[in-house]
Amino acid sequence: MSLHSKISLAIHGGAGTILRSTMTPELQAQYENGLQDALDIGYHILEKGGSSLDAVEASVRSLEDFPLFNAGRGSVFNHEGKHEMDAAIMDGRTNAAGALCSVSGIRNAVSLARAIMERSEHVLLSGRGAEVFAKEQGLQFEDDAYFFTPSRYQQLQEAIAEGRVQLDHTPDDKSEKKFGTVGAVALDAAGNLAAATSTGGMTNKRWGRIGDSPIPGAGTWADNNTCAVSCTGHGEYFIRAVVGHDIHCLMAYKGLSLQEACDILVFDKLQKAGGEGGLIAVDKDGNIAMPFNSEGMYRACRNSEGLNEVLIYKA
Repeated sequence: MSLHSKISLAIHGGAGTILRSTMTPELQAQYENGLQDALDIGYHILEKGGSSLDAVEASVRSLEDFPLFNAGRGSVFNHEGKHEMDAAIMDGRTNAAGALCSVSGIRNAVSLARAIMERSEHVLLSGRGAEVFAKEQGLQFEDDAYFFTPSRYQQLQEAIAEGRVQLDHTPDDKSEKKFGTVGAVALDAAGNLAAATSTGGMTNKRWGRIGDSPIPGAGTWADNNTCAVSCTGHGEYFIRAVVGHDIHCLMAYKGLSLQEACDILVFDKLQKAGGEGGLIAVDKDGNIAMPFNSEGMYRACRNSEGLNEVLIYKA
């Protein structure tokens, strides 16, 4: 197996109306530390020659365990006051994928996604069936108290009072929209790409609503010939635009660079349709793109050429 000289990892913790004016220094430091920790965990795996799949799973697990991001422990409440989690993982070497939606109680949805990919003959499992499979695989569950965060509960009460679904805003700014999703993309030393995405969805969501995160080709995509992509934003628009796969197609069939392809989706196709959000992507050469058309996106990246960035706002 020939080894690449370059390894790359990018992660995100959601996009939206993230303003310096409403961010305290203490809270910003917490977000930045959470991103850096997740970045380091995944990158150390790549540094030791580990797989891109192991790296993206480890980074996303770290973000799921961090209560400020809308995935795992920090997941938002649905209309019934419960947590419903969605996730996906994809292997660029084989195009194998595993995904789940509307699952409650699972501590790390990304690990369930990987178990579905590697230990079942299916791609996407939902709800109760996915939970049964997870228990059969010995994956860790937590009680409701583990997922309870006061700020998320406050968001639910406001959303119910106002009779609307919310895209994850903070209680002190009604105009603020945050698209709470976490994700990771990586290129390992063997030249394999992988992507993973995990989310708690929308505050006050009803009727088993599912976004783009667990849909391969929409919110999550990986193909060794082109790129790995993880999206965050208004999921309905990302599903309609088939964002992850469309970036792959622009690169594979039109010969566009990673940045060119990502920019077309984020700043042209999505924006014209009214879709807000962003994405992280890495190509087969280790180039990284992290475009977004919202006010901010929690994001970080690191590679073997010395790049190590943790960013929140527009440049």
